[in-house]
Amino acid sequence: MPEMTFTVRWPDGDVEHCYSPSLVVHDHLQVGHRYTVQDFVDRSTAALTIASERVRLRYGFACTSSAATQEQIRRSAAAHAPTDVVEVLRMHPPLPVEVTR
Repeated sequence: MPEMTFTVRWPDGDVEHCYSPSLVVHDHLQVGHRYTVQDFVDRSTAALTIASERVRLRYGFACTSSAATQEQIRRSAAAHAPTDVVEVLRMHPPLPVEVTR
């Protein structure tokens, strides 16, 4: 199962690296986009919950690292107003680019 990291900048300028055991985060967040803190928490929680479930289905147990990332994001978010803005700086690995002719 391909894992990934995504990097965000919180409203106070702090940069945080987050882990996901699945590339599903690409379905919920986009590099360069800005989200309110509440929207970011909701989107990342949804993605990380799906990622953990994928691990559970494949290996028979949930991903504790995904749960830890969710908790890390909730702690960071608590220091900001729900309407403040978080920016997604990077996702690695990026999704492959489709070449169309």
